[in-house]
Amino acid sequence: MKATARNKKTQGSVGLAAFFKIAEKWALSVAQQTALLGISSQSTFHKYKKDPESANVDKDMMERISYILGIFKDLQTLLKDPVSADRWIKAPNSAAPFNGKTALDLMCRGRVVDLYIVRQYLAAQKGV
Repeated sequence: MKATARNKKTQGSVGLAAFFKIAEKWALSVAQQTALLGISSQSTFHKYKKDPESANVDKDMMERISYILGIFKDLQTLLKDPVSADRWIKAPNSAAPFNGKTALDLMCRGRVVDLYIVRQYLAAQKGV
């Protein structure tokens, strides 16, 4: 049982560290990062950012991180220029489901389903 708990912590901390690298590339604010991760406390966020190994990454947060990693990967695939790929989430988009807002606006509403919607949109753009 202890090995399983340790593996979950390792997966969570690795995923969280990857999230923070993506957040830096995307130039996300603390408020945006907490919304994406589903963290309500800024002190918890800062603790996790300082030491991802100490994070209590539950199933909900792991699902959120997984969507962010997938969105990042999809953008890198669709937009060969890394700078353009990193800017895409902050660019207004007239396509549904964005309706003139940015993907980041949609994702920062705080619901896991909004991350799913963006991921599905990108998958459709890839023809998957």
